[in-house]
Amino acid sequence: MCGTCGCGEGETRIEGKAHHAHSHEPREIELHRDIMAKNDAYADANRRLFAEKDILALNLVSSPGSGKTSLLVKTIEAMSGPVAVIEGDQQTSNDATRIRATGAPAVQINTGKGCHLDAHMVGHGLEDLDPDPGATVFIENVGNLVCPAGFDLGEASKVVVFSITEGEDKPLKYPDMFAAADLALINKIDLLPYLDFDMDLAIENARRVNPKLDILPVSATSGEGMENWLTWIATARAKTGLSAAAE
Repeated sequence: MCGTCGCGEGETRIEGKAHHAHSHEPREIELHRDIMAKNDAYADANRRLFAEKDILALNLVSSPGSGKTSLLVKTIEAMSGPVAVIEGDQQTSNDATRIRATGAPAVQINTGKGCHLDAHMVGHGLEDLDPDPGATVFIENVGNLVCPAGFDLGEASKVVVFSITEGEDKPLKYPDMFAAADLALINKIDLLPYLDFDMDLAIENARRVNPKLDILPVSATSGEGMENWLTWIATARAKTGLSAAAE
């Protein structure tokens, strides 16, 4: 059992390649320090690659069923400039297949028993993906609002996605993730007429956890709010000091 996140020992599979996710030692405290130090070193390497290639990397995190992949598909279809995706799931390549159908390149990482992506896995994914200079790289993390909060992947920002079907108290239940994020996308707002969901309370709860959090209501189904999300991406690129994405 992993001393950092509680995931079971297993293999990480990247498009048929086997990479052990992280080492396991008997002493939990030393293991935690060892894993995080190694992860941070790999994250720094990823960050250098992103900077060298003028890439904006965004780490998309959510619980299962938030509509993250559907939102990502609609985002890619609306964007100009090169886009590439690293998909993280415990099993299957279903999401990578959906992404490739948009024309964007995607690499699937299967974590097996692991509950998150780490920077080493992402580094291997980047080797296979080889994103174009000036690209926006989306890292769609494993559906989990606990473990991914503590792992730096070298990304510019974490973007947490939660849907109105999950309740207004989601930020209070998973505060570490919302505290680590720069943006919260409240998805599936097309369902607001049919659900008892208090948008103001959801935003209030998120800001209680992270007063600096940007919050955007969106719908991957109706397209409402998508323009604001695309503007946020463009602004994030500018804030990071990257050039505008190639047309």
